[in-house]
Amino acid sequence: MINKLLIVGCGLIGSSILKKVCKKKIAKRIFVFEKSKENQRALKKFKLKFELIKRMDKKISECDLIVICAPLSEYEKIFLACNKYSKKNILITDVGSSKKDIITKINRIKRKDIKWISSHPIAGSEVSGPLNGYENLFLNKWSVIIKQKNSQIKEMKKILKFWKLLGSKTVTMDAVQHDKIFAITSHLPHLIAYNLILTATNFKVLNNKDNILRFSAGGLRDFSRIAASNEIMWRDIFFNNKSNMLKVIDLFIKNLKVFKQDIKLNRKNLETKLKNLKKVRQKIVLLKQDTSKPDFGRI
Repeated sequence: MINKLLIVGCGLIGSSILKKVCKKKIAKRIFVFEKSKENQRALKKFKLKFELIKRMDKKISECDLIVICAPLSEYEKIFLACNKYSKKNILITDVGSSKKDIITKINRIKRKDIKWISSHPIAGSEVSGPLNGYENLFLNKWSVIIKQKNSQIKEMKKILKFWKLLGSKTVTMDAVQHDKIFAITSHLPHLIAYNLILTATNFKVLNNKDNILRFSAGGLRDFSRIAASNEIMWRDIFFNNKSNMLKVIDLFIKNLKVFKQDIKLNRKNLETKLKNLKKVRQKIVLLKQDTSKPDFGRI
């Protein structure tokens, strides 16, 4: 059991951690720092045993584990506060969706004795805020634990155990590998969703079709769900995984141009390509990353 836990940022992910930690009694005492007034008001409605703190100051010195659930752009301020107030050899993890650049940046400024084992739970939703968190958000979902050159086995084991207690399956990889994988499996799909909704909006204006969104078929509707995700979080993810994002965007544009050419001139080639790409969906289902009849709404 963790003696004293601090959750920094209590939106969807932070509140889901809070609820699971309380349910399973993973920590004796829980502190939550949340600077949003709206989120603070929501948290006060929770019938859970935790202490809401107003500042990142002396309370940090009491904690054994800190979990950062704030946007990547907030990390520097958080680690500077930890440098000043946390006890020696404090263990910190986080839930950020891009790794290499932020790890490089923070390792330059963080206190040398601070043990930071970065994490990425592959769980979330298009909705945000503490009222949308739920205790089984991480159940049977992957949590990626990042290996660094200075990662210590003892601390790695503690963070792996923490995510398993929350219900996650765990895997370890380095930051470079992580950012390449999630550029294509997560970050690019979100960018495509934003761009598709922008394109639909532009199309509506250009063609003066005020009622176009009334006829949103399943494809546009599902993309709009993704495009409703938190804009601050995704701004930070795109910028912090910039080099990989630019590469996959170029590859996407290249393939889109080929599709455009096939639509113009090559009916048979288009059909063959579409047929072959259906097999990827089958592989995703077989790998238990989805079901054959997915429910795109939240449970």
